[in-house]
Amino acid sequence: MHTNKLRLTSSKVQFGTDGWRGVLGVDFNLERLLVVATAAAQELASRAPLNCKSRTIIVGYDRRFMAAEFAEVVASAVRGCDLEPLITQTCVPTPACSWAVLEREALGALVITASHNPPIWLGLKIKGSFGGSVEGDFTKAVEKRISASGITPPIDGFSKRFDARGEHLNGLRKKFDIPSIVNGLKRMRMKVIVDPMHGSAAGCIGELLGESSIEVLEEIRHERDPLFGGNPPEPLSRYLGEITSLIKTNMSNGITSLGLIFDGDGDRIAAIDESGNFCSTQLLMPLLIDHLAKVRKLPGCVVKTVSGIDLMRLVAEDIGREVIEHPVGFKYIAGEMLSKEVLVGGEESGGIGFGMHLPERDALFAAMLILEAITTRCKPLGDSLELIMSRFGRSHYERIDISLANMQERSKLQTLLNNSSISLILDYHVIEVIRKDGFKYRLGDNHWLMFRFSGTEPLLRIYCEAPTEKIAKATLKWGQDFAQEN
Repeated sequence: MHTNKLRLTSSKVQFGTDGWRGVLGVDFNLERLLVVATAAAQELASRAPLNCKSRTIIVGYDRRFMAAEFAEVVASAVRGCDLEPLITQTCVPTPACSWAVLEREALGALVITASHNPPIWLGLKIKGSFGGSVEGDFTKAVEKRISASGITPPIDGFSKRFDARGEHLNGLRKKFDIPSIVNGLKRMRMKVIVDPMHGSAAGCIGELLGESSIEVLEEIRHERDPLFGGNPPEPLSRYLGEITSLIKTNMSNGITSLGLIFDGDGDRIAAIDESGNFCSTQLLMPLLIDHLAKVRKLPGCVVKTVSGIDLMRLVAEDIGREVIEHPVGFKYIAGEMLSKEVLVGGEESGGIGFGMHLPERDALFAAMLILEAITTRCKPLGDSLELIMSRFGRSHYERIDISLANMQERSKLQTLLNNSSISLILDYHVIEVIRKDGFKYRLGDNHWLMFRFSGTEPLLRIYCEAPTEKIAKATLKWGQDFAQEN
C-alpha cells in the first residue's frame, strides 16, 4: 500500500464535453496529468463490470507535441494504481482505443489528445469499459477524488505495447465490402481526396481500401505537424482551402471528386462534394440515416444534438424512426446507444456514431459508410444530397466561433443571455427559447439561432439554420453583433 500522496496545487481541473483539456505547459502539465490520470484510473477500476477480471487500461495518444511522452506518464499513473497499462505502438485515432477496450475487455482507456482544439492545447479523454466516452457523473467522481487528495504516486516501469491501429482497421474491414466500394468508385470515375489535417487518421483510408484503390485515392496533409499548419485540426470550411481548391480544379477538368476530412484524433468528419461545397455532419447525417435504414435495413432510433438541423429529423421521421434530442456532447448520444437500439447518432461538430459499431464516434467508419452510400447509389455526394433536399426542403446552416477575452468575459455574456428576454431577431419573432444546451431561439420552420459556449475555452459558438443562405447569413450576423456589442 502506498503511503505518499500527490496533491494538485494548481487551479481546479474542469472536464468539458469530452475530457479534460488545456494549454500545454499552463493548464496541462506533468504534475496535473499525473493527478488526473491517477484519479481517472482509480475510478475506472471502481466501476469495473461485475465478474470483470481485467486489470488493463488502454493508453493511447495522438500526433500532438509531447503526446507520446505524456502517454508514458499516464502509464506510470496507471501502474501506481496497481493496474496494467497497455500502450498503443504508435499514435492512433481515438476510436482505435475504444475499439481496443471492447476487443480486450479492458477497464477503459486514457487517451492523450486535444482532439480539434488549437495546436497549443493538449488533453486527456476517458473511455469507459463499454467503449465510449464517460458521462458527467464519472468526471464529477474523478474531480471528487482529486479534491480529496487520495491519489497514489506513479510507478515507473516497462509498458506493454500493441498494434491498436492495425486491430482497429482490421475490424473496420470486416464490416464493409471493400472490393465493391473500390470497384464502384472506379465505375463512377470518382477521385477520393483525403485530408487528415496532419492528424492521427493519416493513411488509414488508403490502408482500408487497399492497393487496388491507388488510382482513385489521393491524400494531402498526411505528414505529422504538431502545429497543424497553424490552424486547429478541426474540419471546418475555413481550414480546408487546399482540398476545396483541388476538388474545384478537378471539376473544371472534368474529374468528379469527393473530399473526406478528419480532425486531429480521427473521431470527427466532414466532406467536400464534387462541386467544392462543404458538407458537415448536418448534411451527412440525413444521407446516412437514409442509407442505413433503406439500404442496410437496420433498426433503431436517431439521436441528434440540439444544434443539429431539422433535416435530420425530417428524414428520420419520414421512415418512421423516433428522434431523440440531447445537449451537445457525444457522451449523451453514447448513453442512448447503451440503453436502446440506435440506428445513428451524431452532433453538428463532426462526430457520428452507429449502433452497429461502437457507442463512440468513429470518423473512419463514417467515411466508409459515405463511400458505400454513394457507390450504392452510383451518385456523387452532391447529387445524393440534392435528392434528399428536393424532397424535404432546403436548409442553409452556418456557424461562427467568437473568441472571448477570457473566462470572465464568457461568464458575463452567459449571464446576459440568461437574463435577457429576446423576443425579436431581425424581423422574426422568437417562437420558442430552448435552453437544453445554450440558448436556441426558434424563429420559424427550418429557422433558428443558437448561442453556446465552449466547455473548455473562452469561446462562443453561434449556430444558425434558415430557409435560404441570405437569411442564414443575416441572422448569424445579428447574433454576432449582439455578442460583440454586449
